Amino acid sequence: MLRYMLPSLLVLLPLTAMMVHADVTLNGMFKDNMVLQRGMQVPVWGWAAPGEQVTVTAAGQAQTATADADGKWMVRLDPIELQEPFSVTVSGNKEIVLQNVVMGDVWICSGQSNMAFTLATAVNGAEEVAAANYPLIRLCQVPRVTSEEPLDEVNPTWSECMPESAKGFSAVGYFFGRKLHQELGVPIGLISTNWGGTPAEAWTSAERLQDDPDYAPVYEWWAKTIAAYPAALETYQNQTIPAWEAKCEAARAAGTPLPAKPAAPMNENNPRRPSNLYNSMIHPLIPYAIKGAIWYQGESNAHLGGPAATSGAWQYRELFPTMIADWRERWGQGDFPFAWVSLANYRAVATGPEESQWAELRESQTLTLALPNTGQALAIDVGEANDIHPKDKQTVGHRLALWALDEVYDRDVVSQGPTYQAMQIQGNRVRLSFANVAEGLRTQATVNAPDPAVLRGFQVAGEDRAWVWAQAQIDGDEVLVWADGVTQPVAVRYAWANNPIANLYNSAGLPAVPFRTDDWPLTSQPTE
Repeated sequence: MLRYMLPSLLVLLPLTAMMVHADVTLNGMFKDNMVLQRGMQVPVWGWAAPGEQVTVTAAGQAQTATADADGKWMVRLDPIELQEPFSVTVSGNKEIVLQNVVMGDVWICSGQSNMAFTLATAVNGAEEVAAANYPLIRLCQVPRVTSEEPLDEVNPTWSECMPESAKGFSAVGYFFGRKLHQELGVPIGLISTNWGGTPAEAWTSAERLQDDPDYAPVYEWWAKTIAAYPAALETYQNQTIPAWEAKCEAARAAGTPLPAKPAAPMNENNPRRPSNLYNSMIHPLIPYAIKGAIWYQGESNAHLGGPAATSGAWQYRELFPTMIADWRERWGQGDFPFAWVSLANYRAVATGPEESQWAELRESQTLTLALPNTGQALAIDVGEANDIHPKDKQTVGHRLALWALDEVYDRDVVSQGPTYQAMQIQGNRVRLSFANVAEGLRTQATVNAPDPAVLRGFQVAGEDRAWVWAQAQIDGDEVLVWADGVTQPVAVRYAWANNPIANLYNSAGLPAVPFRTDDWPLTSQPTE
């Protein structure tokens, strides 16, 4: 299996500097305004001269460690229950004092562009930014850098949640954290570490991927691409860009829209490359004490015309739980809470039953619920046909927070929509039963299905595996499905499309989870 190349000088420099510190320093995660995780021991670490004693004092306790041969030291603070801000002092051959520190719950907010999507660009962005005055919500922004090897630290920022700091922060993260803060009354720390257009394998350690033969094609693709990079770059600079600039000049003269700039060739530092973002944007955070993580990603693994540099929707059913298990193992906090956003509806509205890698990716996400202490928030009804970045991040953050309140904080709230359990064939009809119906099933008007009087989104097939639109009717906590011409139905699908017409909800206003009852081969499934 391909191994990573030696790290560049850019990567080596910070690591080397850490090992020769004459003065005591803290890992970059520890700053003024930070949130430390309540209810558990809190690791605090940094670097000093080898053999130097370092003492960390906070909230009336002092913990001491001795820097090892590489200059690294770590202490673990006993749980702190303070409600008000306090200071943390680190003493070695010099003293460092961190101010305005609070105890609360710390959540990782990771993924690709829909997690990076800023508060200012969300629905009612200007009003939301102006109202983002929550000094006990603290925002941590991890810089977007890549690395071929795991980094020991990065240099994020911590700030109180105010309009100026919130406007460029993750909208989903903010709405999630705001809801938790309002409901729980405790400080919330949000660590935003995300990068648009990146696949899940970029966020997974090399140790978990490199020995798995399923990912060999991805590594081989990257090896060929990196080897071809010098020649590709020369062509890009000397031919592609001049040709593009000429087209731009012609477009300006004609008063027509400018053509999009061609993408530059990819090299070993590309953020899509396996493990590059784990190395630079996850590994440096470990083992900062956290409550859990929320995740919004999957678009780059759905293969709707994307590059062959990533694994696909079928592989995601293994890749995604592998990534979660990888993070949990390396953090050393057990099976910490981890929730994600299922892919939103996107592209042309479905006019007939269709195969869909977008739907297949959603299925892979739902299957990941088999991991303990995980959750899923649906976005199947908040997407936009022409924009992969839907602006309604309020609904997404709210649904993630409902899951956390229900499953993590043991609040009595409904957090999940109707979830398929079983089917029974009754002549030419299929009876479907569901969990999470709350006080009952109902329909709800959506952009794609504005008439709530008609239940939409179901399709049926007989032994011929030919899918047709079905009629459907709510019957108590169950749904009856049938179609003219299908006298012997054997399988049902719901909301199975890139952008389905579907409107089944529970009484809490949460949409039903897309599903299929068949086990027939999918388009993304490898053939033997």
